[in-house]
Amino acid sequence: MMAQAVNQPMSQTAMRGKLNSAELNAGQRLAVKYFSVAIILFGAQILFGLLAGLQYLMPEFLYNVLDFNVNRMVHINAMIVWMLYGFIGSVYWLVEDESGTELVGAKLANLAFWVLTAAVTVVVIVYLLVQTGPGEQKSLWLINEGREYIEAPRWADFGIVAVVLVFFYNVAATFMKGRWSGISGVLVLDLIALAGLYLAGMFYSPNISMDQYWWWWVIHMWVEATWEVLVGCIMAWGLIKTLGARRKIVTTWLYIEVALMFGSGILGLGHHYFWIGTPEYWLSIGGFFSALEPIPLVAMVVHAVYDSGVHRFKNSNHPALAWLIAHAFGNFFGAGVWGFMHTLPQINLYTHGTQWSASHGHLAFFGAYATINIAMFYIAIQKWRGDVFMGAGIRHAWRWKWALALLNIGVVGMTVALLVSGYEQSFVERALQGSTWAGYFEAQRGEWFVQGMFWRQIFGYVTAAGTLLLVWDLITIGKGETRPAEKPTEHQAQAQAA
Repeated sequence: MMAQAVNQPMSQTAMRGKLNSAELNAGQRLAVKYFSVAIILFGAQILFGLLAGLQYLMPEFLYNVLDFNVNRMVHINAMIVWMLYGFIGSVYWLVEDESGTELVGAKLANLAFWVLTAAVTVVVIVYLLVQTGPGEQKSLWLINEGREYIEAPRWADFGIVAVVLVFFYNVAATFMKGRWSGISGVLVLDLIALAGLYLAGMFYSPNISMDQYWWWWVIHMWVEATWEVLVGCIMAWGLIKTLGARRKIVTTWLYIEVALMFGSGILGLGHHYFWIGTPEYWLSIGGFFSALEPIPLVAMVVHAVYDSGVHRFKNSNHPALAWLIAHAFGNFFGAGVWGFMHTLPQINLYTHGTQWSASHGHLAFFGAYATINIAMFYIAIQKWRGDVFMGAGIRHAWRWKWALALLNIGVVGMTVALLVSGYEQSFVERALQGSTWAGYFEAQRGEWFVQGMFWRQIFGYVTAAGTLLLVWDLITIGKGETRPAEKPTEHQAQAQAA
């Protein structure tokens, strides 16, 4: 017995610093698959974004080979899908830990992963090979629905909903079998909306105002509401695991996030209704309720960090915590400040449809969603390498720090550059020339517009460099490390606070 007790720690030490899937539970092994595809799609997003940016500066670049509309479409769809992969993987990573029991329906969950991955691969190949053609029922079902941001053909729509329903079953059944918590309750309810709201984009109306109305229920509510709550659940769990945050704190702010989503998020959807023929009262409702959703997530992080002073800010994973903090403030400025900056109707009259919107979109999606996924990647790689040390003094820490810096500098730089171009458009195209075609083309020839798009491309390269460094770091961080992880747990924090 004594020999067995001595050998066990030695065995764990020997495996530390090496990738060891045997130590992962079923949900975590599935999460690794989702994370792997997410990183590949993240790279595709960056690549096609760079190509689209070049075509703004050189419109003849790859003309009739890989046109701008295709590059832009793949860029945006790759972004949405890789973030969805990251969220699903994050939930599978935490579900067994949070529920205290093994994943229900693991084989079905693995099947859903391969079905979704095969479908995504086919859809992207079709986007690249079939760039032009008639819009008819056949193409709607097999090629492209032609609806901006949700261009996936109809068969893929049904596949997405089916995969999300399987995901909901796996998570809900696991929590029903194990234990419930505030985080799990919010998570399960949110997954119902994640599947249900996507249905709003799967039918058409001959009335363009009504069609746009339901289209926004997918674009805004699916991404800006259900994703926000999903991110809140992941953030709460991540703060408990990395920083030892008290569950009471993160759960309280998570409940406030849900309350604000119902109290302001749904009404805030009205800022998309200004110019599609809906009643005038949406000008006031949409303008007022647009910017409150990110506040609880910022407060959750600030409160947890402040509370962590009771154990001297000890945390188990420095890169993950850095990205969690980056998420809080990226979400606040990107979704909150940059969003509110142009959603008041008096301002949106001039900024709608300009690069001002793209400026908000780049900072919001990166700050609100990409950062939380990257934090979960670091949490996963730490456990995958045998619960290895990832605190201060880890070897080659410059890689994750420079990746963090380059990615944030690159995205913020693109955001500001696009804002400059958007301001030129708003002034010339909208204010001076009254939204005419002549004004549209005149604005895009303007010196400030061109310079803004040039600097957007430069900062795009900075972002790409940060992405490559991030991938390098994720592949190598903790390799050969033999020290165990520091674990300031929730219970330790509560004991020291007492």
